[in-house]
Amino acid sequence: MTPGPARHFAPAKINLGLSVLGIRENGYHDLHSLMVPLTVGDDLDFAPADTLRLRVEGADLPTDERNLVYRAAQAYLGAAGVGEGVEITLHKRLPLASGLGGGSSDAATTLLALARLFPADVDLPALALGLGADVPFFLLGGAALAQGVGERLTPVRVPPTPLVLLNPGVEVSAGDAYRWLGGAGAFTPPLDVAALLGALERGEEVPYLNALQPEVVRRHPPIAQALAALERAGLHSPLMSGSGSTCFALARSDAQAEEAARTLAGRHPGWWVGAARTA
Repeated sequence: MTPGPARHFAPAKINLGLSVLGIRENGYHDLHSLMVPLTVGDDLDFAPADTLRLRVEGADLPTDERNLVYRAAQAYLGAAGVGEGVEITLHKRLPLASGLGGGSSDAATTLLALARLFPADVDLPALALGLGADVPFFLLGGAALAQGVGERLTPVRVPPTPLVLLNPGVEVSAGDAYRWLGGAGAFTPPLDVAALLGALERGEEVPYLNALQPEVVRRHPPIAQALAALERAGLHSPLMSGSGSTCFALARSDAQAEEAARTLAGRHPGWWVGAARTA
């Protein structure tokens, strides 16, 4: 019996450190990054239908093959040999092109939801990698050290950590961010993951880095303003996530994170602000 409509949560992620070790001959970059899912994200509704249909609420996004959710559904239905369709409603709550992995998470969540809706012997990780380098991470359901081009994932235990996200309303193309880094030749060494995790456990300033941050900030001054605003709100260890433009900083408690988020929302009414925890 085919199950009825269901809602699934698609978590955002942050990079608790992103090192770019170099660039390959094929143009892809070698990464060393600690990726962590969060308690904030998008929601997607799935219901059996006679064909594949996608609706988007909360953002002006395409609803055809240009949308990663649509392509993920196409890929799964084709691989599973499903003759039916599905109606998907994407409730977009995360800002676009913001370094939070929203599109990749939405795609991974679509694969997982359709695997429950239409069970079949399908290689989900292979489908995910075909959709994008970050998509396989969101199949794991936890933090992971990402290496290679992002496809080599090692689960890592990260202590639950409260934090605040702040997006100054700037969209940054990941392709541009990596191109700017390569042009500057500013590649970085591997992360010291042990030191990073130890600092998180002790609630200390975290010695992480984002190799993409300097060149992105140089071209988008509002991101520097967001990083400074997080510190002024009493948070620590501010960093840009991924290719930006969302920045985050860590809090000592959930209460501090909630209070800082309220303060920042009042000071910057045009910016997207959210309190969250690592999941």
